[in-house]
Amino acid sequence: MVAPVVEAGFVAATRIAGLATLSGGVAFSAAVAYRWYGRTPIPEGPAVLLGLSSVALWLNTTATLIGAIGGSDALVEPTTALYTVGAFVVGGIAADLGRRAGDRVATESATLSAGVSGSLDGDVSRLVRSRGRAIRVTLPEEIDDVEGYDPVDDDRKADIAGTTLLFPQGLTVAELRERIVVRLEDDYGVGYIDVDVSADGAVDHLALGRRQAGLGRTLPPGTVGVAVRADPAFSASPGDAVEVWTSGGDAERVAAAELRAAVGDVVTLVVDERDADALAEDRRYRLVTLPREPQADRELLAGIREADEVAGVVTVSEGGDLDGTLVGDVPATVVAVDGPDGLEGTPRPGRALRAGDRVYALGRPEQLRRIGARAPDDDARAADDGAVDRAD
Repeated sequence: MVAPVVEAGFVAATRIAGLATLSGGVAFSAAVAYRWYGRTPIPEGPAVLLGLSSVALWLNTTATLIGAIGGSDALVEPTTALYTVGAFVVGGIAADLGRRAGDRVATESATLSAGVSGSLDGDVSRLVRSRGRAIRVTLPEEIDDVEGYDPVDDDRKADIAGTTLLFPQGLTVAELRERIVVRLEDDYGVGYIDVDVSADGAVDHLALGRRQAGLGRTLPPGTVGVAVRADPAFSASPGDAVEVWTSGGDAERVAAAELRAAVGDVVTLVVDERDADALAEDRRYRLVTLPREPQADRELLAGIREADEVAGVVTVSEGGDLDGTLVGDVPATVVAVDGPDGLEGTPRPGRALRAGDRVYALGRPEQLRRIGARAPDDDARAADDGAVDRAD
């Protein structure tokens, strides 16, 4: 009597172990696939649910076969109910363990990381190779200045140099670079950061720049911003061209300006620097909105100063990487090329660059830096050839 009971219990335990293995395997596979696709751990609920679904599917199929072949009386016995509950409990525990194991394997496996980096495009998908549970990034001791921006104070550079930053594991190279930029902007108030990060999380190049904040960075050359007391029209908006007149019976035209902001009777105007002294702080003026659009050159210059891109010029050296490169392949916006035939504006993308051409480009500082670094040093060229200069 005892032997059949022991044998039945052994068979039930074996089946429950098999169902637990099935549940854990399904959750393990789901965790690996989820981490591979989304680079984040799979939530606990869906992973356990997938594991238990496999157990339920197996039990339902078995019960259906038993009912169809040998009758359904065995399906309502207490031992069958106990077996079913035990299978679900053990299957749930196995699914959670499989979820944890799958996520750990997907995170720490170098083979899987290589597979992820090869399945997408270049730096966008390449995961940072790191050891441990976090990515430790140590900033270099020497920090350069970004061309086209005001230099950062030496004290601020000293605070940043050699600093170690911690980031979570599982970031791509591009994501780690963005995290570093955000940390430096938020923690140290740096306006612009040019940083190169290698696949192992090391910072190969770091340059900082200080952006001009407020109204000044959007002012065209030869103009200044002034605040006066005036009465702009109710429909006036920033960017409108206006004329400034004195109030009173003998009104006189003082200057032409561009409206930037108005708060109550205090108006911010952009005027020519020669007209700024004609505006008095203790006097009230009247503004006349002109029926014309602001000058296109002012809008262009203001837009360029507000954008991250700067203008630079690079001289193509003989035998350098830029020699023979098509304009469309240059990693920046080429606005003009000064060659043997003179200055060529908006050159065709298929135009090939030749030695001696001066390339005027618009791009982010790191793009211009890389373009300038593509030409090797040559004793025959001038000292400034191949260097990126700010175009005024």
